[in-house]
Amino acid sequence: MTLSLAPPRLLSRLRHPLSLATGAAILTFGVGAVLVVAAGTDPSTAWAALDEGMFGSAYSVGTSLNSAAVLALIATGFSVAHRAGLVNVGGEGQLCAGGLAAAATGLALPAQVPAAVGVPLTLLAGFLGGAGWAWIAALLKTRRGTSEVITTLLLNFVGAGAVSVAVHEEGLLRQPVTSSETLPQSQALAEGARLPLVAGTQSPATAIVVVAAVAVVVTAVVLRYTGTGLKLTSVGHSPAASARLGLPVSRLQEGGLAVAGGLAGLAGACLVASAPYVLAEHFSSGYGFTGLVVGLLARGSLIAVAAVSLLLGFLTSGGINLQLAAGVPASSVQIVQSVLVLLIAAAMLWSNRRAGGAV
Repeated sequence: MTLSLAPPRLLSRLRHPLSLATGAAILTFGVGAVLVVAAGTDPSTAWAALDEGMFGSAYSVGTSLNSAAVLALIATGFSVAHRAGLVNVGGEGQLCAGGLAAAATGLALPAQVPAAVGVPLTLLAGFLGGAGWAWIAALLKTRRGTSEVITTLLLNFVGAGAVSVAVHEEGLLRQPVTSSETLPQSQALAEGARLPLVAGTQSPATAIVVVAAVAVVVTAVVLRYTGTGLKLTSVGHSPAASARLGLPVSRLQEGGLAVAGGLAGLAGACLVASAPYVLAEHFSSGYGFTGLVVGLLARGSLIAVAAVSLLLGFLTSGGINLQLAAGVPASSVQIVQSVLVLLIAAAMLWSNRRAGGAV
């Protein structure tokens, strides 16, 4: 009996999101090694540069953790909307809306505001800004039946445009223009609105790491162990059946998408509240779209969200140092990142086919 149960248990462990992510990472490093050799770089030199960029100093580790935390927040929000049967592709626009709201709040606060007041207000403004941005698409979905994929996608461009206008117009958030070299960005946020460091002055890791970890854990508990999570799951499986059971389908869908936008907006607020503490054009660096990829690969698993976010966060930091210290072309680093995404996606596809026979 024990022997007959071993293969199914083994397959179950192999299909676990953490196992899939680990296997994909190992294969990705293999592909990266081939590209390094093809570029004429000594593999040992490239590995030392990659290791230095990821784990070589407190600064590199802190940078990687900050990047991973931003991705985790956006992907966690995506998972909430996904549980309600919705696809939120508007993380970039929601991040921009949250950053814009956070910057406006942080600049409006008194210069001597204590951090215990300023930081929560700034982050709350970011959450509400992102949630409000997603609420637009949610209302169009529930009231007019408009696809949330289309509306959230289009709102990305509107959000980025709003940030651009805000930082170019002196009447809005642009810092006073004193010369032709004045950058189109906001002034620095009040001291009390800035995220504190969590690992000393040698590391840039900020409270966003703690915020993201709490968000992932709380979301996992709510989705798995509460009535709200059960209702969202029911709506995601069948809105019609859920309506017949008396569930408020529209309200649950609107709430799920609003929370997704809120978490993306919170990520935007954290970016603005981190050094250099200003709102600038393109401040997001595409985090919204990368977080979307993380959410798609995680397929609703919060464990996978954390694992994939960490992989991409550290790989990004290591890739930057790989270019600078080892002379590996930027295109090779981008190929490695793309291979990682494709491998995880293929692994998830295989897992679903083995588990259910269909995707």
